[in-house]
Amino acid sequence: MKRLSVLAAALAVFGGFGAGAAHAQQKFITIGTGGVTGVYYAAGGAICRLMNKDRIRHGIRCSVESTGGSVANIDALKAGGREFGISQSDIQYKALKGQDQFKGKGAFADLRAVFSLHSEPLTVLARKEAGIGRMEDFKGKRFNIGNPGSGQHATLEVLLPAIGMRFADFSLAAEFSPDEHGAALCGDKIDGLAYVVGHPAANIQDPTATCGARLVPITGPGVDKILAQHPYFASATIPGGMYAGNPEPTRTFGVVASVVSSAKVPADTVYAMVKAVFENFDDFRKLHPAFAGLEPEDMVRNGISAPLHEGAMRYYKERGWM
Repeated sequence: MKRLSVLAAALAVFGGFGAGAAHAQQKFITIGTGGVTGVYYAAGGAICRLMNKDRIRHGIRCSVESTGGSVANIDALKAGGREFGISQSDIQYKALKGQDQFKGKGAFADLRAVFSLHSEPLTVLARKEAGIGRMEDFKGKRFNIGNPGSGQHATLEVLLPAIGMRFADFSLAAEFSPDEHGAALCGDKIDGLAYVVGHPAANIQDPTATCGARLVPITGPGVDKILAQHPYFASATIPGGMYAGNPEPTRTFGVVASVVSSAKVPADTVYAMVKAVFENFDDFRKLHPAFAGLEPEDMVRNGISAPLHEGAMRYYKERGWM
């Protein structure tokens, strides 16, 4: 009996060591996202779901954290508080260079891109009765430019000079919030509006369904020049039929949401994430309507305004995408 007790104790000790070793080998990573109702949070959840499905193979457990968005996510990466984050491509670029809101913090030279997600295009709507076919037709019209500091206001500050316009060209430059702009358009308080958003978006759906608002294409030499000069912008197309009364695709441009990391995160960790997403890509696209039009080849190019992470690049080369 005594010999059996000693043997049982020994097995328990060795079993404990085995469990401890397995636990020690497991890695934990976190993706910083945005508000819990937004697309960034959904994107992080979709990535973690696919990654955790194979965690026994790669030994990595992924979790999502709701955050203040792009700037907060990049600040956390720089501080080493998270391994991944989701950021707009323009914020990604400015963090890498130490510009604008990152000027006092210094350039984040270790910032690395992993892959892009959905586009967040400049979306321009016009009243059905306004007779608008292009952005230049809004001269002398009432137009909602958004509040200073908003994505639409900042993007218009780049677009208007490129197409020979100024804010003063509008008879009214309104500053309605996205929650107000649809009612203002349908209530004949404005003739058009701009909104930087991922699609489908309720604040675009409402005025198209309620008063037949029309999407306006944003194209031409001025836009081509913007795309050539600003690497954080990318061309985008709003699919036809997504919104009532707008059966044709609408070409425009804007920023792109993207997954970013740090050069200090191991290449194997980043490789495992990228592989989990792209080897389950059909499942990934079904996890949110904003992902339905994504194509892998575009996701390794569009909106990538920081160097690609070594681990991501390794996978893309294996697939022949680079």
